[in-house]
Amino acid sequence: MAHRLKKERDYRYIEVGEGTPIIVLHGLMGGLSNFDAVTDYFSERGYKVLIPELPIYTMSLLKTNVKSFAKYLHDFIEFKGFDDVILLGNSLGGHIGLYHTKLYPKKVKALIITGSSGLYESAMGGGYTKRGDYEVIKKKAQEVFYDPEVATKEIVDEVYETVNDRNKLIKTLAIAKSAIRHNMAKDLPKMTLPVCIIWGKNDTVTPPEVAEEFNELLPNSDLFWIDKCGHAAMMEHPEKFNQILNGWLTDKKF
Repeated sequence: MAHRLKKERDYRYIEVGEGTPIIVLHGLMGGLSNFDAVTDYFSERGYKVLIPELPIYTMSLLKTNVKSFAKYLHDFIEFKGFDDVILLGNSLGGHIGLYHTKLYPKKVKALIITGSSGLYESAMGGGYTKRGDYEVIKKKAQEVFYDPEVATKEIVDEVYETVNDRNKLIKTLAIAKSAIRHNMAKDLPKMTLPVCIIWGKNDTVTPPEVAEEFNELLPNSDLFWIDKCGHAAMMEHPEKFNQILNGWLTDKKF
């Protein structure tokens, strides 16, 4: 189901449902529609699902980093008047959620990460030397998923457009460097909030051992695997992803 994009002040976001706020954080190449199944499912189960459009390509180059995005998220939460939220992030979005939790721990009551950066990045933003070659970009987009068919023409076209826009490519590379610079290994043991880790067993961008390390370092985390699944579990196996997350939220009484 397509959702209307709200535009208020400096924010563009989707907001569906009523109840406990779940703020969804998209990744570097991830559109808001990647979370349609999550939005539909949880907005009907007592949650207000919000997906802000992160300013990945609109911040100045100096501010194009994980810390600035975490502060932007904080400003969005303040703008909405929320006291405590559940954050759900995929890839770079997971990293932003983690860093936001480090900076503003009282604002977050639970965190869900899937295919998150923050410990290890497999050339995020790299390998685009042949960016003019559509077939090369198509192959890279397909490698994100276990099933290459998930990489629709629309997804491939969006990645192709991004890496062939010089301004966006420069910012993509800046974010990749920032993700490495803002490594979370020393911070995770201090984060005592409940964390749900949902990971694709066949993720090649952030491999399974990354999930295991997150689980070891986060003192109050639960790790769940999805088989035959790559880097974006909520897209590739939406029903399984929602089922796992709903069970976890119910168990934790959120």
